[in-house]
Amino acid sequence: RLNLNAVLKQSGRSIGFGKHFVRRALVVGEFALALTLLAGAGLAIHSFWKVTQLDLGVRTDHILTFFLPVPQGRLTDPDKIRNFYRDILARVSAVPGIRDVTATTGMPLQGTGFGMPFTIAGKPVTDPSARPGTGFQMVTPGYFRTFGIRTVRGREIDERDLPGSPRVAMVDENFVRRYFKDVDPLKQRVLVEDLIPGVTKLGPPVEWQIVGVFHTVVNGGRPSDSATMYVPFWQSPWLAVRTAGDPGAMTKSLGAAIRSLDPDLPMAGTETMDQVVSDTHAGDRFSTVLIASFAAVALLLAVLGIYGVMAFLVAQRTHEIGLRIALGAGRLHVLRIVIAEGLRLAAIGLVLGLGGAYLVGRGMQSLLYGVNALDLTAFGVVAAILMASALLACCIPARRAAWVDPVIALRED
Repeated sequence: RLNLNAVLKQSGRSIGFGKHFVRRALVVGEFALALTLLAGAGLAIHSFWKVTQLDLGVRTDHILTFFLPVPQGRLTDPDKIRNFYRDILARVSAVPGIRDVTATTGMPLQGTGFGMPFTIAGKPVTDPSARPGTGFQMVTPGYFRTFGIRTVRGREIDERDLPGSPRVAMVDENFVRRYFKDVDPLKQRVLVEDLIPGVTKLGPPVEWQIVGVFHTVVNGGRPSDSATMYVPFWQSPWLAVRTAGDPGAMTKSLGAAIRSLDPDLPMAGTETMDQVVSDTHAGDRFSTVLIASFAAVALLLAVLGIYGVMAFLVAQRTHEIGLRIALGAGRLHVLRIVIAEGLRLAAIGLVLGLGGAYLVGRGMQSLLYGVNALDLTAFGVVAAILMASALLACCIPARRAAWVDPVIALRED
């Protein structure tokens, strides 16, 4: 005639939410914080993946880049500058295994090196400080072929663009989109202050006829709407070569070719284009690894927390579990009871953590690319990982509870 429900409540060992509230609350809090950090990690990983899938606008295979640090003041005469770099390019081109070579004042993916204000011919501005700016880069013929940059309209800078010939320029698609949206860019001219080789002071504005439009190159690892302009110029400290084989293996032979012209001129900053890409993504990669590390620690703590609580509850309720089994409860039923409680705690933590995850996503927007603050893909994967971890953490205590010997359990106080 005993009321079994009352007896179980008096024993303080029923499986439910009446007792051990603080422990359960801590587990819920752990899972809420774990979801917040894991969501941040998921957003960062998703963003980094999208960055690595970008169309960079250049080829990266079989390219070796290096810098020639010519001492300041050594080359000041325009003719000497042009002859010096022509000789360099000729000797490098003669090295076996070299397919293309070019010299430039900037490096694709890293930036143009410097910018210049400009004026569109026929559209003068009254305030010189209000002129728009553009990335400005000087390249030798073969630049677009070496880096595999696609020309979408017009022609490339080539050997006909020499001193004394009409000044020409190429602009990227961003330049056209921003300044020549409704006109033919190949019929436009821009005015830029004259750059005199070997002289730091700018000359008077000169006109540059746009002869080509090239596919926008991603600089700095992220797409932007900044415009870029290329012009032909022989004073070019950056060199790049396209090789037939491993570009890294060409360093010694290239160094020998350069030293044959000038034994005191070293090769500096030697990198393959793949290394340049890796350097460009270094900031995104570091942020992703850092956030993912914190998230992994949070996940580990949440798993240990729910495992500890469930193991403690099972140990405290050995008598009750033995009684249930003695009264006919199957082992599968006991497994379900323990696992269901653990998953309930995890689910409550997930629901509470969604708000924090959204706030973290909004706070990370400046670090992310192509990912919203509420990224369902990242959040779904994170939630699945957390629930799977909670299930795994509950399995050991649940199995221990299901295999309790009812005779031994009923003998306990």
